[in-house]
Formats: sequence, C-alpha cells, structure tokens
Amino acid sequence: MLREVAEYPNSFGPLGPGDERIDTDRYTLCLGAGASWNTVQRQRFPVADLDEVLEEVRTTLRKRGRTKTQWEVGSSAPAGLVDALLERGLARDRDPYAVALVLTHEPPPGPPNAVARRVETFEDFVAACEVQWEAFEASPEEIEEARTVLEFRWRDSPIVRHAVWLDGEIVCTGTAAPTPQGLLLFGGATLPRARGRGAYRALVRARWDDAVSRASPALITQGGSISRPILERLGFEPVGHVHMLVDDFGRASA
Repeated sequence: MLREVAEYPNSFGPLGPGDERIDTDRYTLCLGAGASWNTVQRQRFPVADLDEVLEEVRTTLRKRGRTKTQWEVGSSAPAGLVDALLERGLARDRDPYAVALVLTHEPPPGPPNAVARRVETFEDFVAACEVQWEAFEASPEEIEEARTVLEFRWRDSPIVRHAVWLDGEIVCTGTAAPTPQGLLLFGGATLPRARGRGAYRALVRARWDDAVSRASPALITQGGSISRPILERLGFEPVGHVHMLVDDFGRASA
C-alpha cells in the first residue's frame, strides 16, 4: 500500500477547494484548482487500449477547459506504457523520473539557528509560495496562475504548509497532505542562496514531528534528481519509481 501511495500521492490525499478526482477502473485523473494542474495516475489498462484511454482523458479535460496534463507512470503500470505514450507524442517532463520514498523513523534535527514550523499567517503563506516559485524557477505564467488561487487555498485547503526561517527570513518551505498512512510531502524547496545551511533538514524534521502528533509516523514523497540524494541521506528508503510525462494536446491541435 505504501508503494502505491508514494507513487501516486494525488490519488490518495485529501481534496482541496477546486480540486477534483475522477476514479475509473482504468486510471485515476486528478485535477487541481489551476487549469494546468492535472495528472493521470494509477494506470490499470492494457497498452492496447491506450489510444482509447488517451482520447477519454483528453475529452474529459477539454470539457473543463483544460488542454494539458501530466502522466505519472509508476512501477506497477502496464509494461511498455511509457514508450507507448512517447510514441504518441507525449514528452518527458522537466524532471522526468522520480523515486518513491518513505521515512518511518525519526530524522535528524535541523541546525539550532533554524526555526521550522507550520505556516500560521497568510502573509507567511504568500512568502513561502514565493520561495517555491523562485526555487523551482516557475514561469511568469505559472506564478500568475498560482496567485489567482492563493486566498482560497489558504482559507479552505486541508493541505498543511511548513516553512523554515533563517535570520528571520523564510528560506525553505513545503506542503504536506495528511492521510492515514502518513504525511504526503510535496514541493519541498530551498532558496538557492540558502542551500547547504541545513534548512531542508529542518523542514523534514518539522514535517516528521507533525506526522507523529497526528499518530501517523511516516513521511511519503517522491525524490527527483535534486532532492533524492538529500532525502536518502535523511533516512528515506525507496519503495518504487515514477516516470513523468506531459501531454500538451492543446498545442498539438492548435
């Protein structure tokens, strides 16, 4: 169960305002509040049915005014699915491969000069989001889309955000979704100028302490090319893997 949750976290986390999750017997389609926040997970169909499934997913998204989605293909997906998707014009995402990781024991603490805790004000929430945008080199279009949903995501979302302060400034942040299996971790990011000072380690420990307080002592996440080595040094263990592809079918039909 932990492997499936780690490979397909959007399929198991709580839904926030504006989110939608469509479960079928062949796949799970997750739609976020932003028009580009879509992903296809938990593929359970023969590769021979891929053309039919692709059209079904695209039709569902078009009806909602959406023309782009990610596909996250885990280790339990049908053999050959990644190659078949690439043959049909999908492209590998910017960070195209991640390892599903789980932590079930206490990680080391952060440095003594780091303050790590849950974000408690809207002002800090916005500042933390700006840290993520800078760290992930978000495009102006991505930032603009994210800003349109900041207020109601802060007000109504079940997602928890933690941050780390160094010298009074937020330099590291990440979100977490509570589940019975543990906290699902998303978007851990540190400002480039603050890297190497233990902020990310402090973030992981704050998330762990939160998970323990909820009586679900486990952290579940995915590690890409940058974060995986750090997470494994902190004690996360691999349980699976995921290939990330993008289907920009609006561009293809333009």
